[in-house]
Amino acid sequence: MRWFRQLLVPGLTAALVLVWTTAPLPAQSGTGDGEWRTYGADLANTRYAPLDQINASNFSKLELAWHFKADSLGPRPEFQFESTPLMAGGMVYSTAGTRRAVVALDAATGEMIWMHSEREGARGAAAPRQLSGRGLAYWSDGANDARILYVTPGYRLIALDAKTGIPVASFGERGVVDLKKDDDQEIDLVTGELGLHSTPIVARDIVIVGAAHRSGGVPRSRMNVKGYVRGFDVRTGKRRWIFHTIPSPGEYGHDTWEKDSWTYTGNAGVWAQISVDEELGMAYLPVELPTGDYYGGHRPGNGLFGESVVAVDLQTGQRKWHFQLVHHGIWDMDIPCAPILADITVNGRAVKALAQPTKQAFLYVFDRVTGKPIWPIEERPVAKGDVPGEWYAPTQPFVTRPPAYDRQGVQVDDLIDFTPELRAEALKLVAKYKLGPIFTPPVVSQIEGPLATLMGAFATNWPGGSYDPETHTVFLHSQSGVTPLGLVKPSDAKIDLNYVQGSAATGMRTTLGSGGGAGADASSSDRAAARTPAPAAEGGGGGGGLTVQGLPLRSEYR
Repeated sequence: MRWFRQLLVPGLTAALVLVWTTAPLPAQSGTGDGEWRTYGADLANTRYAPLDQINASNFSKLELAWHFKADSLGPRPEFQFESTPLMAGGMVYSTAGTRRAVVALDAATGEMIWMHSEREGARGAAAPRQLSGRGLAYWSDGANDARILYVTPGYRLIALDAKTGIPVASFGERGVVDLKKDDDQEIDLVTGELGLHSTPIVARDIVIVGAAHRSGGVPRSRMNVKGYVRGFDVRTGKRRWIFHTIPSPGEYGHDTWEKDSWTYTGNAGVWAQISVDEELGMAYLPVELPTGDYYGGHRPGNGLFGESVVAVDLQTGQRKWHFQLVHHGIWDMDIPCAPILADITVNGRAVKALAQPTKQAFLYVFDRVTGKPIWPIEERPVAKGDVPGEWYAPTQPFVTRPPAYDRQGVQVDDLIDFTPELRAEALKLVAKYKLGPIFTPPVVSQIEGPLATLMGAFATNWPGGSYDPETHTVFLHSQSGVTPLGLVKPSDAKIDLNYVQGSAATGMRTTLGSGGGAGADASSSDRAAARTPAPAAEGGGGGGGLTVQGLPLRSEYR
């Protein structure tokens, strides 16, 4: 096996190229017949298409065939379009616009064949994840029944006839499953903080739906809705199973929640894409943090299944195996993208592998049948912080192979050194901050210092990666940079957490997460809050980033 690291744009993005030098086993092969029927090309999320009509020799000759504008799919144009369209049967399907409408377009001409839109009013306005989202799902019985499935901003699962766009009357209640119901917890149907911007995934007639909340960096309370994952019958909409990402009494992992913190802690949803191995009959869930992202004093213990890859039975939702990538997370290192499934040969042994890209810049690689790491993942001691009331995990898992594909943590040797003057300015800038390796804990922000802990920017986020089975190569998106992480007492008396993200210089963070307060039904005040940039950190850099004369604080050259 060979490892390559290629820098694409200094300070912005990087790519890890991982090459298996032995031939892969026959399995995931990407799309078929030139179609793209699921978000990640196939259920393994390889994002691979074995097409060669467009290549290096003719790329420069491509001409625009058609385009489709989504400006009118909502009361105002969208500013954050992230959908990945699907193509099946000569049709392109996508979500689009501030109301998250669904459109069906003729793949050859771009003509809109049908459009479906839901008006959710107050429920849509209160939704934690708004705008068009990241797409939808397609299902067909191979005969006459083909369906489009998507989740509205207000957290309702809709099934549409793929030919007409009309809701499927036999699915749920006239084509709708209310995802705030039948979730093993009480959720307010209007204001309950639960939604999803990723797509459902359909395998063996089971529709799997995750859950997302408002950004965990701006929690309203230590108490929140739990982000359970459910499987539904694709024909009827009936719930087939539910997986409790925060275990109830008697369930595996319940003992990792100390002082009954499981009773009120929420989040721990799956807001990223999900992968499935139909042959094994297993689904792979990338779980996020529990409430909240940067202070965990109200949830002592390692807290399964926070920040874990969990393999469940596709038909029953029963846990098969899990691996927690971060114990008791306090860094917002939740798993942001789908695992990549690839059948490979390692040291002459056939392995059904799972490769999980992460914000840590670690690629965690497991045997997806057993959950055993392909290469050792070592538990190593990490620094303990001094935030009052916080509970600190004494060790964290460290990947030994492949090597980290981006910088981790922030240390003096990482600082920009293009010129002695830039280096001196960088040293002066970081003097008020705490520096350290990955898993250096946050600090309580103080004007006299430390103002915050400096973290490396999240490496891989929701864009994830892809796998080419012909060249046996994994390609990963990664972003680099430096961001400060400080804690302050909440200035809002209604917030019952001891600490929230913020700075002694600028106060607590109030900016919303992805798509929050920006949808079709959002109020003007919510829209204004959603578009307001975070205060600039000392030394420059909007959104909390740190720069030196507009250049990245951390040099990305090696």
